[in-house]
Amino acid sequence: MAETVKYLLDESRLPKTWYNLAADLPKPLPPVLHPGTGQPIGPGDLAPLFPMALIMQEVSTEREIEIPEPVREVYRQWRPSPLFRARRLEKALQTPAKIYYKYEGVSPAGSHKPNTAVAQAFYNKQEGVKKLSTETGAGQWGSALAFAGALFGLDVQVFMVKVSYDQKPYRRALMETYGARCIASPSNQTQSGKAILAQRADHPGSLGIAISEAVEVAAQSDDTKYSLGSVLNHVLLHQTVVGQEAMAQLEMAGDYPDMIVGCTGGGSNFAGIAFPFLGAQLRGGKKVRIVAVEPAACPSLTRGKYAYDFGDTGHLTPLVKMHTLGSTFTPPGFHAGGLRYHGMAPMVSHIKELGLIDAVSYHQIQCFEAGVRFARAEGIVPAPEANHAVKGAIDEALKCKAEGKTRTILFNLCGHGHFDMQAYTDYFAGKLTDQSYDESELAMALAGLPSVAEPA
Repeated sequence: MAETVKYLLDESRLPKTWYNLAADLPKPLPPVLHPGTGQPIGPGDLAPLFPMALIMQEVSTEREIEIPEPVREVYRQWRPSPLFRARRLEKALQTPAKIYYKYEGVSPAGSHKPNTAVAQAFYNKQEGVKKLSTETGAGQWGSALAFAGALFGLDVQVFMVKVSYDQKPYRRALMETYGARCIASPSNQTQSGKAILAQRADHPGSLGIAISEAVEVAAQSDDTKYSLGSVLNHVLLHQTVVGQEAMAQLEMAGDYPDMIVGCTGGGSNFAGIAFPFLGAQLRGGKKVRIVAVEPAACPSLTRGKYAYDFGDTGHLTPLVKMHTLGSTFTPPGFHAGGLRYHGMAPMVSHIKELGLIDAVSYHQIQCFEAGVRFARAEGIVPAPEANHAVKGAIDEALKCKAEGKTRTILFNLCGHGHFDMQAYTDYFAGKLTDQSYDESELAMALAGLPSVAEPA
């Protein structure tokens, strides 16, 4: 069995604050711009979409932001999450490396996503909001927000990328069990969705399109706000409970990572595990190699352009500077639906540009091979998204073996794959294929990036 490093669920061990990397950055983030004026936006520009408490977190440069007690009370249901030493995997790989993984699959929704969903639901409820609209790729985020909505008495409407809506019916059922309404995107319920369907009736959907639909619903309803599961600063902020707990748990084990590996789609789980360690490094602590692992079929960090772009396909959102494949880019329907986003979180993109992290990409068959290898050693079946982190960690451990060096590797196993077994069935049947994006479509999407005069 894996060796568990898990501290007690007591008041002294559950983080009382979220960590904000913006406080320690050597260079501040580029400003968010208004798509009409090209000028930096203010809090009022975001008020139609988000409650003011989240807007202020979005722009905050305070290092620590207090976690409200009602949020911590919900967190106690599964937090602190366990940290495991993967001794069986180490033995199977015959590596001198020490491999630890933080397991976020113990949350009620089965992933890291409730860390921010609960916080967002709380702040919306506090401001008198009645309904939340959102998008989801693979369904982890939609499930998490549905769970949080049920706790705080909020109606939740989820636009789920159509290819995942068809691939993952049990995630849809989980959302409906929590009381949410799940709609395949693009849909005929919004102008954004209708415009896409008019161009292509069988469109598989994308996170960019689903975001447009959810934003449109929120912008047109006084009692509805929009909720996002990744990308924005306040979302990444809420996930830092993961890394903070890991730091304390590793201290109990008398260890500290030499490298951290995380899968990246929009950037939230990666930020959650990596940002507290990166912040410690920026304040003079130990240097840690941090590796972001993304899908080769949607490689925003390794193939995208660092530029101002819209967060959605319908161009309803402000402009943010990020690594992007273009807001009109539609990735192929590989199974890691949570990683199928055209852009990367601005803060993750920023630290990549500053040279503080590395990025690699893998095809899905490689990742499923790694996931099966991990499951047979550790007993936990990872979600397709988490398989990317598993693959990255295994590769780093094998490098240690080749070099004969002992290093400590930490990665975030951000969710279980219990609702993704069709993907594993396809893998074992030889039906899973490595899918590639269309180079001409990518070129067209990048050519369509907005022309922006960047602020001095």
